Amino acid sequence: MRAPNAVLSLRGVTRRFGGLVAVNDMSFDVTEHEVMGLIGPNGSGKSTTLNLISGALAPNAGTISLRGTPLSQLPAQDIARKGVARTFQLVRLLPSMTVLDNVKAGAVFGHRRRWGSEADDHAMAMLEKVGLGRHAFAVPSQLTYIDTKRVELARVLASDPKILLLDEWLAGLNPTELGQGIDLIRALREEGRTIILVEHVMDAIRSLCDACVVMASGTKIAEGTPEAVLSDPEVIRAYLGDDDA
Repeated sequence: MRAPNAVLSLRGVTRRFGGLVAVNDMSFDVTEHEVMGLIGPNGSGKSTTLNLISGALAPNAGTISLRGTPLSQLPAQDIARKGVARTFQLVRLLPSMTVLDNVKAGAVFGHRRRWGSEADDHAMAMLEKVGLGRHAFAVPSQLTYIDTKRVELARVLASDPKILLLDEWLAGLNPTELGQGIDLIRALREEGRTIILVEHVMDAIRSLCDACVVMASGTKIAEGTPEAVLSDPEVIRAYLGDDDA
């Protein structure tokens, strides 16, 4: 049964690649204004789950719904227009376009579609939000690594998402950049954004997430607060192995 205030619901979602079950009977709810951590060892199915939610992949079984509206069989562009937006592990910017035009693409093709000067103004506002207003007319090759991540985040925000999927957005940052990245996501949380955060940085999970789902070998093995799941013996075994656990 879907939680009364659930924005996103997965029920029995399964995805196979030949004989490999990458996501197995996955069910959880994400509620309004919640930051949900989706965590687990490498290869546990976290990014595949985001791909299923965003429409990059279709499930072999189960249902995904946004406020009760089924998403499972819709193409990715239709899911984006309904308000689901994501970042990727590898930043995907359009190299020949300015930073502003990269972000404007989110305003034009996202959930709430903007055009002309309205799209320009909204894109600039999103760049200011992530601290990149001064780089609006640069091209991606002129940016630092964390700033390319900020551009991708601004583009996602420009689409006015109902739910934001962040796929290891903090990966590859040095300690200073990591602190800046956590602060930026915290600011989005304080705005009341609904977020699914796939992440390996446990300090970020503890400080940002209201709840966590833990995956191992495609299956949910724990769900609850960060404190509860990170102290669960099964979760510890999944990360460290039986001997080390």
